[in-house]
Amino acid sequence: MKRHNIGIIMNGVTGRMGTNQHLMRSIVEIIKQGGVAVSADETIMPDPILVGRNPNKLKTLCAQSGIEKWTTDVDEALSDPHNSVYFDAQTTGRRAHAVRQAVKAGKHVYCEKPIAIDTQTALELYRLCREAGVKNGVVQDKLWLPGLRKLKRLIEAGFFGEILSVRGEFGYWVFEGHSIPAQRPSWNYRKEDDGGIIVDMLCHWRYVLDHVFGPVKAVSCLGVTHIPERIDENGNPYVCTADDAAYATFELEGGIITHFNSSWVTRVRRDDLLTLHVDGTEGSAVAGLRKCRIQHYGNTPKPVWNPDIDQPIDFFDGWALLPDQEDYDNAFKVQWELFLRHVVLDEPFPWDLLEGAKGVQLAEKGLESWAKRQWVDIPELEV
Repeated sequence: MKRHNIGIIMNGVTGRMGTNQHLMRSIVEIIKQGGVAVSADETIMPDPILVGRNPNKLKTLCAQSGIEKWTTDVDEALSDPHNSVYFDAQTTGRRAHAVRQAVKAGKHVYCEKPIAIDTQTALELYRLCREAGVKNGVVQDKLWLPGLRKLKRLIEAGFFGEILSVRGEFGYWVFEGHSIPAQRPSWNYRKEDDGGIIVDMLCHWRYVLDHVFGPVKAVSCLGVTHIPERIDENGNPYVCTADDAAYATFELEGGIITHFNSSWVTRVRRDDLLTLHVDGTEGSAVAGLRKCRIQHYGNTPKPVWNPDIDQPIDFFDGWALLPDQEDYDNAFKVQWELFLRHVVLDEPFPWDLLEGAKGVQLAEKGLESWAKRQWVDIPELEV
């Protein structure tokens, strides 16, 4: 058996996303399954070292995950020639400096989004990787969610006819912390710490729209800070300076109109925390994180407006639940395996840092639209 042992520097994995999705549900699971199978007699095996600022958290995480190696010295990890991949899940403001260090050390780079706090820095990181000849990628996990994969299959099969519009609803109630503890970190709600839902979520909507429905041409976005005060991790009140909700409309190439409501201050009464409602001339679909329901033209009811009687149509009827026609692994794990194959086998990996820069660009243009209270065009990035 030929085994490629790939040293991976995992920086920032003591955070919620880094621990749960990238370490425990991706890298640890890949190790448990015996690596990434290339063929019957060849595998790629991750060999991670955990990096962070708190040694106690790192020791606890090692005990939890079964990973033996950890350090608080990122330079030490970068100097080890065994480590060929640098992964970054730190807060956004720390990412650019660390990625520059990794590129200088000759490491391949894989990182969470947003990849930088502004578009120019994001492009700089992509150019650095390209000039250094190191492979690079950005996490774009929602592309591998079962619900979105089912939507993609429907599009490929021509189910919708001409797609007219997409309506996205994302979010849930994040508790303020005064009585019930918050379930998101406090920096998310401080602009000075690179928080805000526009910066966070428009990066996601960029790659979802670009890769599933069509390139984004223009954006109109309104951000709001609905909750003025929250309680931080130490029990102290703080002023919320970043937006906790965003209401954005996008125009796509080909004429599709999409609208996304993104909110950390909404109570959910829909199928999932994220739903995409796609309307087409021949049919419609509503996809959540895992499930997808469809209604064909022939099954579409014919309502008549009459507010004087109870609605006789149950609009939840007439939607068919798509079956699971394939196995769906964790979305983060799927992309990790693709990136490792890209590093070792040089297989194509289109989700590079340029794609990450596009996400930062859309967030930046969303903020610009909010400030100007007008539509803003999305130009092609010059690299």
